[in-house]
Amino acid sequence: MAGVVEGGSGRPNRVAPDSSTHAVADRGLYWGNRGQLLDARGEPARHHRGRLWIVCVLEFHGRHRTQWQPNRLTELYFLDEPPALAAGHRPCGECRYHDYQRFRRAWETAHPDDPRGAREIDRRLHADRLDEDGGQRTHAAPLADLPDGVVIAHDGGWWLVRGAALYPWSFAGYGSPEPRSGFPEAVTVLTPRATVDTLRAGYEPWVHPSAGP
Repeated sequence: MAGVVEGGSGRPNRVAPDSSTHAVADRGLYWGNRGQLLDARGEPARHHRGRLWIVCVLEFHGRHRTQWQPNRLTELYFLDEPPALAAGHRPCGECRYHDYQRFRRAWETAHPDDPRGAREIDRRLHADRLDEDGGQRTHAAPLADLPDGVVIAHDGGWWLVRGAALYPWSFAGYGSPEPRSGFPEAVTVLTPRATVDTLRAGYEPWVHPSAGP
């Protein structure tokens, strides 16, 4: 997928971990897409179109895109990789080739009986990220069992699981960490089950510097 330099626009193109989109000025580390989301007037008309939901780097081989165009894929932006994964996206196989290969290898370790290939990953992800009404599918899980990179919902906010702590997410970055011991034993997980298993199998997502080294 082509690279693009992000710019503030007032468009609802920043993605939260629940896959909703918002018009905020805060910059992120990645962009991506989930199909053509605009109507003929250039206004948002749908949540997604198709199964290909990817995460791309902001710049790639000097390519440039004219953004927010009808009849073309709609550019979306993410703080970093964990909320993109939570929203149901995966690494792009072109501009993030090496990350995609890491993701694919971890995916195959986590799902050894699944058919292999990008289309099969997208098909499995699509079933895991959306419920019967087209909303984000969540699930409950023991916090102690969750790997780094997962995003959970708690107390009206979204939190990144990382090491012995959880970090509150915002469009601007992560806040001060709080110990896992301060959270319920069972939590609501936004990251699709198949991606949680892939993280558990060894995929390490790129995290915003506000969460520390």
